[in-house]
Amino acid sequence: MTNQLTPNDIKSVVQAGEGYNAEFKIKVPSKVRELTEEVCAFANAAGGVLLIGVSDDNVIHGAVLDNAKRSAIQNSLNDINPHLATEFYSVDVDGKTVWVIEVNSGIQKPYALSGAIFVRQGPNTQKLTTVEQMRDFFQQSDRIYFDEAPCPMFDIQKDIDPTWFQEFRTRSGLSSAVSQAQIIGNLRLLLPDGQPKNGAALFFGREPESFIDTAIVRCIAFDGTTKTQIIDDKAFGGPLYHQYEQAMRWLKSKLSVRYEIEGGGPRKEIWEIPETAFKEAIINALSHRDYYDKGAKITIELFADRVEISNPGGLTSAISPREFGTKSHSRNPLIFGLFVRIQMVEQVGSGIGRIKDLIKAAGLPEPQFKTDGIFTVVLHRAVEETVEETVGETVEIILNAMRKNPKVTAKNLEELTGLKRRGVEYHIDKLKKEGRIKRHGPTKGGYWEVLGEK
Repeated sequence: MTNQLTPNDIKSVVQAGEGYNAEFKIKVPSKVRELTEEVCAFANAAGGVLLIGVSDDNVIHGAVLDNAKRSAIQNSLNDINPHLATEFYSVDVDGKTVWVIEVNSGIQKPYALSGAIFVRQGPNTQKLTTVEQMRDFFQQSDRIYFDEAPCPMFDIQKDIDPTWFQEFRTRSGLSSAVSQAQIIGNLRLLLPDGQPKNGAALFFGREPESFIDTAIVRCIAFDGTTKTQIIDDKAFGGPLYHQYEQAMRWLKSKLSVRYEIEGGGPRKEIWEIPETAFKEAIINALSHRDYYDKGAKITIELFADRVEISNPGGLTSAISPREFGTKSHSRNPLIFGLFVRIQMVEQVGSGIGRIKDLIKAAGLPEPQFKTDGIFTVVLHRAVEETVEETVGETVEIILNAMRKNPKVTAKNLEELTGLKRRGVEYHIDKLKKEGRIKRHGPTKGGYWEVLGEK
């Protein structure tokens, strides 16, 4: 086990807040088993620390544990099978007693409690109950979590991206008084023997692709709706968050984006496919892909009618088809937990549902999710007609409506064309770019001009 935490260590953990490797309890719960479930989950993941006497709003209150409670906790911890070595001790922090249960990532996974396996998913503990879930989750001891395996060539001091590490510190709300070494320790980026983990290289490395060659995002644009002709092909490396940023910039440069100004405030970007849907899909790919697959990369493929985001590794049997979209199971919980810390994941297990809701609200065709082999999200673009003649008829309906009534509204055009709002906006944007129509005045009170007509 590691050396016991100091009062400064405790303050640092508390300031960072609960997460993948930290859990707070203001007091011992009435059912002591709840503590043991958290400890079991830490052992099945990257290890962690449970603090008693700290509230979930990151305030140290202190706690009093008499001999009976301490004995009950220790007896409950002994129920974990196989036996798990833990450290249970108290630390005085500015006159308040904080009780610490500290556990390393177990070397005899899986650890079970009363026949159930508990695992850490982001900041939450999840219970696996079916044989299929357990078999999939612990299929091979050396393949449990890629991000927990050692990355011996990665030097945590030299190869880390210092600018991004500082940005992560800021986005996580960590004080500048907390040293980099403390943060690295608190986030469990190192194995007990001091070796950096793959997750550290992927999330914080300047060039993780130099250690893990498939750790890039490839963005490809095709001419038309098939893969016959490539018109752009980019590969983005660097820290996973930077890969996300670069991929989003690439998409923005390819898709139709319009701007709205409401009430004199800053302009709002409106993507033809909701921006947040891409965020959810890309972060999902970076967090949950199978990095053990040496032959595939995360790909974002842009077609005239759709965007496909694919990542190696299909849906695991830890999640049944019935649970898809409501339950999360990460192949890389350390990475997933780091994304949670910078608020890139709003609620564990809700990403798929949020994509569906965003697409529905935009009036676009329902997204597709392919879960076999390579997990793929298909987001359809705002081209609702696929036959050229039908597109021509729709455009003529819009132009005729503008000729007859220059003040025709988008709602009127929805009724005339039978399209959703996004479909109408797609055609209007296209007609503007082609120089066939022009808007005069504001959204309310302005009018349309059909150009090139006497």
